Amino acid sequence: MLYYLFDYLEKRFDLLGAGVFQYISFRAGMAAFVSLLIALVFGKKIITFIQNKQIGETIRDLGLEGQMQKKGTPTMGGLMIILCIIVPTLLFAKLTNVYIVLLLIATIGFGFIGFMDDYIKVFKKNKEGLQGKFKIVGQVTLGLIVGITLLYNSSVVIREYTLPDGSVSTAQSSAVYKDTQSNLTTIPFVKNNELDYGSITCFISDSCTPILYVLVVVLVVTAVSNGANITDGIDGLAAGTSAIIALTLCIFAYVSGNAIFASYLNIMYIPNSGELVIFGAALMGACIGFLWYNSFPAQIFMGDTGSLTLGGLIAVMALAVRKELLLPLLCGIFLIENLSVMMQVSYFKYTKKKYGEGRRIFKMSPLHHHYQKSGFHESKIVTRFWIVGILLAILSLATLKLR
Repeated sequence: MLYYLFDYLEKRFDLLGAGVFQYISFRAGMAAFVSLLIALVFGKKIITFIQNKQIGETIRDLGLEGQMQKKGTPTMGGLMIILCIIVPTLLFAKLTNVYIVLLLIATIGFGFIGFMDDYIKVFKKNKEGLQGKFKIVGQVTLGLIVGITLLYNSSVVIREYTLPDGSVSTAQSSAVYKDTQSNLTTIPFVKNNELDYGSITCFISDSCTPILYVLVVVLVVTAVSNGANITDGIDGLAAGTSAIIALTLCIFAYVSGNAIFASYLNIMYIPNSGELVIFGAALMGACIGFLWYNSFPAQIFMGDTGSLTLGGLIAVMALAVRKELLLPLLCGIFLIENLSVMMQVSYFKYTKKKYGEGRRIFKMSPLHHHYQKSGFHESKIVTRFWIVGILLAILSLATLKLR
């Protein structure tokens, strides 16, 4: 909203300094600052409100050190994260931008699914929360909305330039260009790194339908949101990891939405995607602000309200800048946490069927609980996971030139 206000003041009254709101970098910085400020100023009040409503975490005794001391810690802190995302976005982003609208819808949608899960756990005293089938239906529905929007909305385009030799590129400067709706994506570490999902569909079935792209979007949205949910198991892990990923996606969005940088880096130029930086900055600020209260020992937990929302938003941002194939690397922490659970369950079932007794690969899954069982303190586990997350983020950014 402030963008439109200062744009009007500059054009109507030539107000000195109003033009600074035209710069994405300034608005992104302000979004991160305001997001962090909201968390720091209102965080304690939100925690007190949740405590007064007796919205406390129910802890299952898994034999982990210090676990039972967390019983009754306020949960549903994801509401704080959502507030810290939405308010700065409304203030500093262009609200007519299709990517911003899509991400706001995703924020509310994933937040609602997570909220219902937490509500059932806390108020209905059902430890299972929202039934898995309903959760999946909600995630798939949101994935379909994202996929169809990115595929068919007229504002979602990739700019293709015609080169002097007659060939077409998405990353070269030229006076001759056209904006096309496409289901192109980027393959990391590959020189000519553009993949057209449509061409794959044509090759398989002789029918160029967009079904493959939509299925990929649904899969990515569901997998990453659940991955963040599983990662949220010890104080500060999910929030800190998400902040690192959000910052990385901000950089990808900035260079993809800037014709000069896109041309220099020889990457896909996606008009209007630069506005994602404002949302990503608010997301990063929300995660860091939440860490103020969620770092060990946590004063509040984000619950599924927060973890499902964070994972879902990370997935949508990556899809918007055509970096979904990079997510296994960038979200490596989420991936390994997911894989540890899948490996543990599969191996246990296999050995139980074969030997009559289930055996385990890890002392406990997800992986962070394995290290807890091995005697590592929560803070050390979280810090080391953050370090790995930073390394993965640096390697992800290296794909801009390393191919």
